[in-house]
Amino acid sequence: MLKIYSCIAYAHDLRLVVLAAIVCALASFAAINLLHHARGSTSHLRGIWLAVSAVSTGFGIWATHFIAMLAFTPGIPSGYNIALTALSLLAAIALTGAGLAISIVPNWRHGPWLGGAVVAGGIAAMHYTGMAAFEIEGMILWDPVLVAASIVVGAAIGALALPVGLHGQQEKYKIGGAGLLTLAICSHHFTAMGAVGIIPDPTITVSQSALPAGWLALGVALAGFVIIGLALAGAVLDIRDRRRSELEVDHMRDLANASVEGLLVCDGETIVSVNTSFATLMGLPAASLVGTRLDNCFPDRAARAKLTAGSNQPLETGLRGVDGSVSSVELILRPIVFAGRPHHVIAVRDLRARKAAEQHIRYLAHHDALTSLPNRSHFHGRLEQEIASLSKGERLAVLCLDLDRFKEVNDLFGHAAGDTVLQTVASRITDVLREREIMARLGGDEFAILMPGIANPAAASRLAETILEALRAKSDAPETNAISASIGIAICPDDASSRETLLTQADTALYRAKTEGRNTYRFFEAAMGAEVRERRLLEHDLRLAIARDELRLVFQPQADIQSNAITGFEALLRWKHPTRGEISPATFIPIAEETGSILEIGDWVMKSACREAATWTQPLTVAVNVSAVQLYNADFVREVHQILLETGLSPSRLEIEITETALVRDFNRALTTLRLIKALGIRIAMDDFGTGYSSLSNLRAFPFDKIKIDGSFIKSVNTNDQAATIVRAVLGLGRGLGLPVLAEGVETKAELDFLRAESCDIGQGYLLGRPAEIGQFRNLTHNEATPTTDKDDPVAEPKVA
Repeated sequence: MLKIYSCIAYAHDLRLVVLAAIVCALASFAAINLLHHARGSTSHLRGIWLAVSAVSTGFGIWATHFIAMLAFTPGIPSGYNIALTALSLLAAIALTGAGLAISIVPNWRHGPWLGGAVVAGGIAAMHYTGMAAFEIEGMILWDPVLVAASIVVGAAIGALALPVGLHGQQEKYKIGGAGLLTLAICSHHFTAMGAVGIIPDPTITVSQSALPAGWLALGVALAGFVIIGLALAGAVLDIRDRRRSELEVDHMRDLANASVEGLLVCDGETIVSVNTSFATLMGLPAASLVGTRLDNCFPDRAARAKLTAGSNQPLETGLRGVDGSVSSVELILRPIVFAGRPHHVIAVRDLRARKAAEQHIRYLAHHDALTSLPNRSHFHGRLEQEIASLSKGERLAVLCLDLDRFKEVNDLFGHAAGDTVLQTVASRITDVLREREIMARLGGDEFAILMPGIANPAAASRLAETILEALRAKSDAPETNAISASIGIAICPDDASSRETLLTQADTALYRAKTEGRNTYRFFEAAMGAEVRERRLLEHDLRLAIARDELRLVFQPQADIQSNAITGFEALLRWKHPTRGEISPATFIPIAEETGSILEIGDWVMKSACREAATWTQPLTVAVNVSAVQLYNADFVREVHQILLETGLSPSRLEIEITETALVRDFNRALTTLRLIKALGIRIAMDDFGTGYSSLSNLRAFPFDKIKIDGSFIKSVNTNDQAATIVRAVLGLGRGLGLPVLAEGVETKAELDFLRAESCDIGQGYLLGRPAEIGQFRNLTHNEATPTTDKDDPVAEPKVA
């Protein structure tokens, strides 16, 4: 080492030594830059850039050597063999070119190491060929140890230079590689120069053809210009490519930031770029994520291994945010070229919204959307579980609950109010349930309650009473004030041991509760089954009665009691069942009102009656009964008007009969409907006056055209003083209000005589005419003469006077 130091310090011009080092550094930096361009180019351009890089490196080694030789001052005449000097340059270019080509062989990770060693060999070859060209008046002796040391040191540092310089695009790797290559060249040269010993010998002369030092200086200057030009070219290319890479990165980042999905670019396990969506998912600035490892974001090692294996399939895993929380994401990996090198891009899709939606869907699959109660499917599954887990001696109860007259709430207050009622019912009942007891909405206004682990049926009775009491609670909203319900109860295993049968039995008990007054509860009894099945069959057949043409109308005449003139007919509905025969209206009309089929049936009755009356030549009235359900139907007035238009019947010939019971449910709405009916010119009669909610205020408030006395007051009116007094009062009331009074149920001549004596206006009953097909009254509906009954024989069929 001391010998090398002495050689540099005392045998060289240090100014030229520094210049040699600068030229060497420029050449090395140019070589590394140009080598990067060669590696990133296509096969055709790669050879060109490789040749340019080899020239730069070869000239750099050669110029460094000969500048250093010019700095060497042996103190005796010297020169340079032209041929060997040229050969040393060619050797430097050829060998370094070979080494550089080896270093950029694709997919060979040992290439840069071997290529660096070959470049180091080129340095040695150039140096010792150049020293062979050195002629001096004396003998040159070589220290073999330092010669070997120069080769080993140059080879070691050279082998390290290219792997470092080609490691990445960052400037630190380029500068590091260029510095190591400069060190390899300089260390080899000055170590080799330290091995030189010169013994002057006057007998040895410098040949006349030897290149003088001046000419060598000119050649070195030219080589320097070449090196500087190549270095500048490399720098320009480097700046251009860096700008292009920056633009490419910016463009890619802009595109990535426009994506709603998270995107990150990684080099192996290291993140080199992320978009704003991924940074938002992580809860960190994008800059702070660059340089971190994938395991900081995706803690599942197996998922990372599967992802990086390149399956090209979406992978679901967890993303760890800045707060430590792990959220579900979906990853997919694709290879890309980023900044001139192969990388991978990972698309990160946030699954939180999808997971929440899936969870909501699963919730909706087992719960009612309106009340948030378990639905039928959930209730059935839970009931089966509880039945299966029953041990000996244990019982459970199922309570089926149905709201009383819920359809009327919808008709009176609208469906929004109906929804409020259902939500109120769900809230009030769940508030009184205990642990393990659940309530479900089966559909509409039907609910079910599961009560497991009861000791005896009395526990179910107490719960039913508690529920009924909770529903009766007062509230400010009229639709939720004093709600009532009917409850049916079945016990497992006493009544049934399977889910289907148990629910059927509870439903049967519910029907019994509804038929026995509502707002109560009933336990299942074996005898109920046949009765409920019979009722359900009747409901089913009633819905199909119109389509099967099983309904028909009969007409009963209404006569002026004083003159016996027929004033009109009342249309009465009859149902002839194909197997049961004639079914009483008292049986099927209440069923139709409860199930809602009365709307379809009532519409059919109205159309049929009006169509028939429109064919009569006599201007007789036709009276049609209208139920409360029809009256509160929002489309009732429009439908009646449409029927009159379609049939051509004069509105003054149509009379609708309304019971007072239908009026009390919603006074204002009923009043509005009847006024609209009256505005069409239709007559309105109060039916069954004296029963139910009879009120004088109703007679004054509503636009009635007639009062009908219920037949229960007419029966035996001639012998029953109380009945006679009531009839006289009603007749007087009618005269006072200017309303004609019709007496129903006139069956005997004595009753007719009483009514005639009391100046009753109109009568209707078997005595005056039994209900029959309208064809039997053709002489009354189509005869030009005035239709009457025989005064002397009032029991006879009505006839034309």
